[in-house]
Amino acid sequence: MRLVILGGSGSGKSTQAEKLCRHFDIPKISTGEILREAISVDSPSLREDALQSGLNNHINDLGDLGRYAQPYIAKGELVPDEMMIDLIRMQLTQPDLQSGWLLEGYPRTAFQAEELDFLLEYLGQKLNWAIYLQVPEAIMVNRCLGRSLKDEQSEIVQRRIELFYDRTIPILEYYDRRRRLLTINGDQSPELVHHHILNLLAVH
Repeated sequence: MRLVILGGSGSGKSTQAEKLCRHFDIPKISTGEILREAISVDSPSLREDALQSGLNNHINDLGDLGRYAQPYIAKGELVPDEMMIDLIRMQLTQPDLQSGWLLEGYPRTAFQAEELDFLLEYLGQKLNWAIYLQVPEAIMVNRCLGRSLKDEQSEIVQRRIELFYDRTIPILEYYDRRRRLLTINGDQSPELVHHHILNLLAVH
């Protein structure tokens, strides 16, 4: 099973991604988690640990990624397409991902969605479904502001949600045209949302 999960900040993407990965026994590829790791990995203590573990090349790559991406993330802006496409290419070409995966946080633009299809065609794979968690804007804002995270200030939350509507709606249209889009009401309990996703996947 190869899935993409879409939704704005506070739509419940991470929760549903975890549930689906457990259900289908597939790995989750979260670009948000990878980028946060990349930013934190440039700290001296982590770099020293990495050197002792023999992972210096990997850390250098992550450190470069983190330094480049951090200014965009701090403002609530999207990391440029080219960087995200390269990041996903590195992830999906790993040998242990041949049997399935779930992408969370990617694609974020219609261009990225198209590039993902090109990459999958090259790898001899095919996306099963893009799952869209539809949640009213006010609910997303309230959920985000309810989190006690440093990067969830009101202005950044609002900017992320504006970007979501600006950039993600074309992605929904892209997958809808290819009959790969499943839309779920995300303004329900996590258990009910998960149940509805599995029902739709079973029907299709």
